[in-house]
Amino acid sequence: MTAERPLAPWDLPAGHPGIRFLTGSTAFFALTRDPRFSYCLYVPTGHALDGPPVPLVVAVHGTRRRAETLRDAFADFAERHGCVVLAPLFPAGITGPNDVDSYKLLSPAGFRPDEVLLAMVDEAAARWHVRTDRFHLHGFSGGGQFAHRFAYLHPERLASLSVGAPGRVTLLDPTTTWWHGTADMKEQFGTDADPAALRGLPVQLVVGEDDTEAAELAPDDGPLSAAAGADRVARINALRANWRDHGIDARLDIVPGAGHNHFAVLPTVQRFLETQVRAPEVTQR
Repeated sequence: MTAERPLAPWDLPAGHPGIRFLTGSTAFFALTRDPRFSYCLYVPTGHALDGPPVPLVVAVHGTRRRAETLRDAFADFAERHGCVVLAPLFPAGITGPNDVDSYKLLSPAGFRPDEVLLAMVDEAAARWHVRTDRFHLHGFSGGGQFAHRFAYLHPERLASLSVGAPGRVTLLDPTTTWWHGTADMKEQFGTDADPAALRGLPVQLVVGEDDTEAAELAPDDGPLSAAAGADRVARINALRANWRDHGIDARLDIVPGAGHNHFAVLPTVQRFLETQVRAPEVTQR
């Protein structure tokens, strides 16, 4: 028996109700490779097969896993710029009943969140006309943790990177083990950190000016996290300084009056991404 091919919007006749299912705000699709994970998208209503593949923006949720709400917040952006937005869902409880963090830390125990996302991107390419060799990645809070660690493992897959207010940061540090540092990346993931691969990548670090509540941070991070700073503003500055020491030129946007609120910083994120998705393809690495 051959696998059923995913239907694309252009496979259906004009006026077919299925077109509305495959464009605009989509349903959640279970990942074929591992149905524990799913993803939803916003696909512009005029999405068509003609022309070059359109940019893909991946927006990764935080601990509360508001993937659908995050996707909806990108709807106008996707329509204006003709890009497709994919929002993955990494459910809580994957590695145990109290697991809320495994997707953030890219822990190889049980599953590889980075490989799960890449499988979602491949599935999107089978159904929609999107560019997937390189895509734009944004995450905030827990999603910001995921995003910068994903960049260490797969820099060649990124067209741009936006990291928002991570509560824990992984520094490029060959003397400290994962996830605080990168000393054992080869043993953990089969690849070494390569700062040179991130040089030239458009990178945004973003945080609210008032995102300084230590109570919002995980209580068991230990002295290595404390050394990076007592709050998210300090930690994102530590990440920026570490990356600049390795030749990675990351811009830092501090949003006035914003606390730890994804939707308060999202306009700043979208202004950064607007420049990236509108860039000529030859400049997208």
